Amino acid sequence: MTDLDLRLVRYFTVVAEHRHFGRAAAELHVAQPSLSRQIRRLEQQLGANLLDRTPQGTRLTEAGEVFLPLAKELLHSATKAAASTQAAAQPSRITIGYMTGIIVTPAVRELRRLHPEADVRTLHLDWNEPSTALLEHRVDVAVARLPFPTDQLRVTVLYDEPRAVLVPLDHRLAGKESVTLDDIADEPLPRVPGHPLWEAFWRIDPRPDGRPAPDGPLVEALEDKIELIAAGQAVAIVAIGHGAPSFRRDVTTVLLDGVEPSHVVLATRAGDRNRLLAAFRKCAEAHLTGPDLAPGTA
Repeated sequence: MTDLDLRLVRYFTVVAEHRHFGRAAAELHVAQPSLSRQIRRLEQQLGANLLDRTPQGTRLTEAGEVFLPLAKELLHSATKAAASTQAAAQPSRITIGYMTGIIVTPAVRELRRLHPEADVRTLHLDWNEPSTALLEHRVDVAVARLPFPTDQLRVTVLYDEPRAVLVPLDHRLAGKESVTLDDIADEPLPRVPGHPLWEAFWRIDPRPDGRPAPDGPLVEALEDKIELIAAGQAVAIVAIGHGAPSFRRDVTTVLLDGVEPSHVVLATRAGDRNRLLAAFRKCAEAHLTGPDLAPGTA
């Protein structure tokens, strides 16, 4: 029986993700020669070469391709085991994740008032993090906008937000009370590769008549998207409460009629028995009812 060092397993997954020892070493904050030695040590433990090192970079061997998903599953199981044990030992701790533009303060304050003995923490999540943050036990609750993968999660809808179109202030649609999909039929919309759920909902792709949404620039960060829109290179479909930071005076939102609203939900791990979850759910349902924003408010 082989005793695997989980630290070495994690090192391998990072190298496999980057396909490059230098970039992996930078992420792990270790020296590249040390990282290379640690990977060789793991390969010796397994009795198999996992990576082929070439001048162009690094690629997985056949054995590495087999080991990678198992390694990720092993690390996930270890994280889950540690988090579950800590939760049992410290039942009065809860970490609440939230997305930009969603204010959880009223529910958090109420939970602290009702349970002054509890350690109640909050953590900001990027738009693509709710599922992974929950399943990796970085948070116990996520208050977030759908869509995101909900496998192994319990999801409760808290409120809906109308969707709007984010446009530059000098755009032909700026200042209108509302618009329809026909009004933006030819407007390029930012894309986020690798996130089909996001693209389908926030680009409305395909459109109800079956046509694809117009392609726009590739973006990852919210700030980059807003900059592109302000420069007149694209428009974006957003939740009306999540247009742009208040200091941006060069973009505005216009209500988008005839489309499904954005759903703000409370998500937890299915079967999680942390006693504070039910208490926070009640607080959230009572106090998180959505922003009261007029079109054009960023």
